[in-house]
Amino acid sequence: MTNNSTSAAKRIDTIDQFRGFAIILMVIFNYLSGIDTIPDWLKHVPDIGMNFPDLGTPVFIFAIGLTYGLSYRRRVQDHGTRAAMNHFFRRYLAFIGMGAIITAGQSTLGIKAELLDWGVLQAIGMAGLLTLGVISTSTWIRLGVGLGLLVLYQILLDCFWLDLVLGSQHGGLPGSISWAVILILATVLADFYHDPNRRRLFPWLSLASLITGFILAIWIPVSKNRLSAPYDLITLGFSGIIFSIFYLFDYQLDFFSAWGRNPLLLYLLAFLVTGIFVLPGIPWWHLEAPLWLISLQVLVMILILSRLAVYWKQKGFVFSM
Repeated sequence: MTNNSTSAAKRIDTIDQFRGFAIILMVIFNYLSGIDTIPDWLKHVPDIGMNFPDLGTPVFIFAIGLTYGLSYRRRVQDHGTRAAMNHFFRRYLAFIGMGAIITAGQSTLGIKAELLDWGVLQAIGMAGLLTLGVISTSTWIRLGVGLGLLVLYQILLDCFWLDLVLGSQHGGLPGSISWAVILILATVLADFYHDPNRRRLFPWLSLASLITGFILAIWIPVSKNRLSAPYDLITLGFSGIIFSIFYLFDYQLDFFSAWGRNPLLLYLLAFLVTGIFVLPGIPWWHLEAPLWLISLQVLVMILILSRLAVYWKQKGFVFSM
C-alpha cells in the first residue's frame, strides 16, 4: 500500500470514474446473488441468456484493459522489460491467490459450498497472465490473437468443454481463455482511446463489437456461464459504449472516481462488510430477508465503503500491487 503522488498525477480521472462504476456494480450484484428473495432478473442467468448482473465482471475487466498497456509501457520505460514482466506476473498471480483465500472464506461462512470454487479474482488473474504474453505486441497482432482465441475457445467449448465449463464457476480454468479474450480486445480498444488521432473511432468500434455479438447470437447462445463468443463481444461492446459516455460527456463524478482509485481494496473489504449480515446465520436477516431490509443492507455497505474511498482519495492514498 502506497501514498504515491507521482502515480496519482498520472491517473486518468475518466478511467477512475468508469472503474469505480464497474466495481460498485460488482459489489452490489455479488451481494444480491445469494439472497432468495431477490427477483431472478437481478441475478445471473443459470445458463443461456443474459441479465444486467452478467455485465459486472466484463465491465471491470474492460476497465483493467484500458490501462493495462499504458501501465506496462510505463514500467518498461522506467524499469526495463524483464522487471515489467515480473511485476505483472506477480500481480496477476496475487489475484489468483487472493481469490483462493476469498473462496475458502466463503466456504467457511457457508456462503458457497465449494471449497475449490473458481472465483472472479482467479478468472481475472488468469486473464491477466494470458494477456501478458501479448501486451508488448502491436495493436493489430493483439486484435488477431484476441479474435483467434475467441474462435478457438468457441470450437473447444462446443466440441469438448461444455460440461466442464458449465460445471465450474466463471468457466473454471478453460473459461480463462474467454475472459482473456475480453481483456486482450479491451487493450486493443484502449490503444484507440489513448491515441488522440484515433480516439473518434473508439465508440464506433465498441458499437461494432456489440452488433457483431448480437448477430452471432442468432447461431450461438449468449451465456455468461458458457462464456460464449456472443457474450464476449456483447459485453466488450457494451463496456466500450458506457466508457464512451463517461469520456465524451466529461462528467465530474467524484463519487465514482474515489471508488476507482482503489477498486481491488474496496472489493476485498466488501467481503468483510458482507460478513456483518451473513455471520448471524439468521434466515430473515440475510438469505430470506425482505426487499426493504436487503436494500437497507446494501445502502449501509455502500456508505461504509464510500466513506473509506472518499477519505483515501482526500489523503492521496492508492493501493497498488
